[in-house]
Amino acid sequence: MRVVLAEDLFLLRDGLVRMLEAYDFEIAAAVETGPELTRALAELEPDVAVVDVRLPPSHTDEGLQCALTARRSRPGLPVLVLSQHVEQLYARELLADGDGGIGYLLKDRVFDADQFIDAVRRVAAGGTAMDPQVISQLLSRRAQDKPMGGLTPREREVMELVAQGRSNGAIASQLVITERAVAKHTSNIFGKLDLPPSDDDNRRVLAVLAYLDRG
Repeated sequence: MRVVLAEDLFLLRDGLVRMLEAYDFEIAAAVETGPELTRALAELEPDVAVVDVRLPPSHTDEGLQCALTARRSRPGLPVLVLSQHVEQLYARELLADGDGGIGYLLKDRVFDADQFIDAVRRVAAGGTAMDPQVISQLLSRRAQDKPMGGLTPREREVMELVAQGRSNGAIASQLVITERAVAKHTSNIFGKLDLPPSDDDNRRVLAVLAYLDRG
């Protein structure tokens, strides 16, 4: 699996390269600036891009803007964004096209290699990998803009885990309930939010994320 990595801090970039190579990823390019990232994404056509939000020369949202431009040229390009903070504008832009293969992780909340590698693989496969804090803030913003369809506290818990990309089995294990109960909760959630039901994990994640991005 070929990766284009963009990170301006040398030690972090080198560490990510070594970690990815240890898990049998091929590093197509490891760059440190926005222009280098744009060229790499256009010329190398990687299986997944791992991108820091803030890159030289502007040190604002250069990395994200490069990734968004690449996704417009190549719809569905898998992009995993790394950030220091939950910045809702960035998350909303990433979710706006409704395609899969998206992730948003907070650097200081990635606690081990397995967690990070799982996120990269999930995004590369067309799935989602969203940090719980990102989802929590999107939920909070959405609740301020419009009531959450009368969701119960338990349904909000389930919805947050769905948005993170968790399977029914994983949700059941975390909440210590049965998978049948999870299925009932998700059915209720989709009904209350006027979302089309789906048995496909990725489609239901995208449906929930699209709902959170409305407004």
